[in-house]
Amino acid sequence: MSPHPIHFDNFKPAIVYTIYIASTPEKVWQALTTAEFSKKYFSGFAVEVELKVGGAFAARAPDGSVHISGEVIACDPPRRLAITWNVNWPALVEKLGPTLVTYEIEPAAEAVRLTLTQAHDRPIDDDILSGGRQGWPAILSSLKSLLETGQALVIKLEPPQRMLEALKKLGIGTP
Repeated sequence: MSPHPIHFDNFKPAIVYTIYIASTPEKVWQALTTAEFSKKYFSGFAVEVELKVGGAFAARAPDGSVHISGEVIACDPPRRLAITWNVNWPALVEKLGPTLVTYEIEPAAEAVRLTLTQAHDRPIDDDILSGGRQGWPAILSSLKSLLETGQALVIKLEPPQRMLEALKKLGIGTP
């Protein structure tokens, strides 16, 4: 069990992003929860998730190091997955608190509506949120392309300078 129990009620959405994908809920679920799929659309990051409440979540960088770690908070395949999403940079979680990422997958006629919500239990500065606001659309657009065409998008994102400078001001070390 995590040392800090997560109380859903305390979390307020900071980023909400919805995308429609010509696919099935099962395939979208598989893409979000397996390393083999995630490596293709998530810049080489391998997602590892124990699909049960309390299970471990990790996203490994291409070098094998754990870049993001967390815990499964809700798991209802192939409809809903909520995880804590903690970037492993020194002092990040201590200063910003946990991040809660929820994927909701709903059938929408011949497609799937995927809604990602990034929520926090305290106010987060817009400069810090700018990183996710840049990154999530690129990741999910690449996921959509992969499922619809078999080819992920290669989107070369610049490092989120605004976010990195804001973190530095808070004394949070970044690579």
